[in-house]
Amino acid sequence: MLKGWFITVEGGEGAGKTTIVDKIEHFLKDEGLDVVRTREPGGIKIAEKIREVILDVTHTEMDERTEALLYAAARRQHLVEKVLPALEAGKVVICDRFIDSSLAYQGYAREIGVDEVLSINEFAVEGHLPELTLFFKVDPEVGLERISRDKNREVNRLDKEKLDFHKKVKEGYDKVNEMYRSRIAIIDAEQTVEHVYQQVIDVIREHDKFKTLKEMG
Repeated sequence: MLKGWFITVEGGEGAGKTTIVDKIEHFLKDEGLDVVRTREPGGIKIAEKIREVILDVTHTEMDERTEALLYAAARRQHLVEKVLPALEAGKVVICDRFIDSSLAYQGYAREIGVDEVLSINEFAVEGHLPELTLFFKVDPEVGLERISRDKNREVNRLDKEKLDFHKKVKEGYDKVNEMYRSRIAIIDAEQTVEHVYQQVIDVIREHDKFKTLKEMG
């Protein structure tokens, strides 16, 4: 059993994850917890280089299975180099995206197969799944509209996909949320930032791991 707490944040494009994660990080630090914030694909040098390959807007010829394997490779290196050492040290790790993204995007929306993508990711993570996943639920049209208004946001290859693709991603997440409902908390991300943040904090405060870490000081 790892000493720390592994939290992941999921959602379709434009779900507003970054804004709320900023607030979660500050909240947990104010509660006296040691927090490591990271992202996928990326978080460490090797995985960031893989990220550049995956999300390059000019790589339109990339095969779906190649994409899925690159995500899994980046995930493996990120996990062993950054996530697991932090958890072993008793820290809270907040990761923007993890295995659920691969299942929804590549497994379901790319039609490779959720079970097939799960298989390669099980090989990559060796059973190390988050204890809590915050899923930011937003209608694809709303998410894409937010992206179009945000001039400072990194535009990547997935943003260029058509609306139908993003609708399939939503369907994929619905399937994943059912598969892992014991660890996934669904957050209504179409409300105001304040309401979204309050939903998240309520979930965190009620989680057994938060209570345990607080008791340990």
